[in-house]
Amino acid sequence: MEAAGQGVMANVSEATSAITAPRGVSRLGKGGALYFVHSARRFNAVAQYLAIVAIFVYFVYRGGEALNYNWQWARLPKYLVEFGDGHLVWGTLARGLVETIHISAYGFVLALTIAVVTALLRLSDSLAGRWIARFYVEAIRNTPLLVQINIFYFVIAPIVGVDRFWAGVLCLSLFEGAFTSEILRSGILAIEAGQWEASAALGLGRLATYRLIVLPQAIRMMLPPLVGVAVSLIKDSSIVSVIALFELTTAGRDVVAQTFMSFEIWFVVAAIYLGLTVPLSLTVYFIERRLKRR
Repeated sequence: MEAAGQGVMANVSEATSAITAPRGVSRLGKGGALYFVHSARRFNAVAQYLAIVAIFVYFVYRGGEALNYNWQWARLPKYLVEFGDGHLVWGTLARGLVETIHISAYGFVLALTIAVVTALLRLSDSLAGRWIARFYVEAIRNTPLLVQINIFYFVIAPIVGVDRFWAGVLCLSLFEGAFTSEILRSGILAIEAGQWEASAALGLGRLATYRLIVLPQAIRMMLPPLVGVAVSLIKDSSIVSVIALFELTTAGRDVVAQTFMSFEIWFVVAAIYLGLTVPLSLTVYFIERRLKRR
């Protein structure tokens, strides 16, 4: 009787699942159905992306027609790279890209150094250190970068004897360092009080506590926003073009002034910036997913 009852219950459950399950689940099984759903979602995402790109291309094309613009894409490659005298010659835009990478790399290292010092001052027991760090953060965060770079280049740089390149790098690093310091401070404050108490019970000093206990845990929370700072720094590096520092945006302006190919050049410049920032944004996405799984 028990075996018969179990058989009846099994038949009922199978019938119920067949009624409630979506079409195709009973054939594919649970794993196959999930794969089908994920595939459909990916297809929809790709279709939406292609539709947006198509709409954008359509409006650009119609805008060019309305302005009677003569597209000259064939003239563009030589401003990126070309072959001359049997060897490779980098164009103006390619050289501007290299300088943008240099400015962003130096700026990020200096911004991180400034941020560490500022965050530690904000968390220190020194009243003067806390006030100096807070004044720096609030002054930088509440004034435009364009104003800062003009003041730094035309007022401060001649006094301290800094050239054009380092004036732009230092101004960018000071700007990004103010925001990065708050990221570091928030990550440090997010560590539980028990961790600090345990380090004190072990007799660890403040520096050893930061190095061995606090920072290894805080870096997991700080890493995604720090990569976001790197993305912002690459984009903000275009502002140094106002002091005629050669980089990608300045190179684009020079080529436009020579060729009058406004649309082609700025579309390529935008695509190059996307090529730099999108991989970093994807890195942030994968880091956040991995941290959530942990």
